[in-house]
Amino acid sequence: MNKVLAAGALLGFLSVAIGASIEHVLRGNADAEVLRWTMTAIRYHQVGALVTTMIGLALLAGPAVSVANALARSAWLFVAGTLLFSFSIYAAAVSGVELLTWITPVGGITLMIAWLSLAGAALRAGKDRLA
Repeated sequence: MNKVLAAGALLGFLSVAIGASIEHVLRGNADAEVLRWTMTAIRYHQVGALVTTMIGLALLAGPAVSVANALARSAWLFVAGTLLFSFSIYAAAVSGVELLTWITPVGGITLMIAWLSLAGAALRAGKDRLA
């Protein structure tokens, strides 16, 4: 089983389900600022889902072990970053506990590390091809 591809697909499903739920639950019950937060969270959630899914698909091609490990590491960083970033915002929006958004920057930093990790995997793939 390709766990990365499954995680990406699950993140994608959740982004649509949560996006639709928030639209129906919060619309009219939350101020514009909270809705803006949640739309940002949904965008980041969807990007994280797409990138994780694409990495999972790339892993199906059977890259070199060192590249596969680097890609998998990147994917799990995207999953963790997406969960920390988006779900802390969702929880704050639904509960009204803004303190939960203190977790959000940790998710953002994790996502930045994930992008750098993916760039590192690309560089490794280029090196492996030249070797």
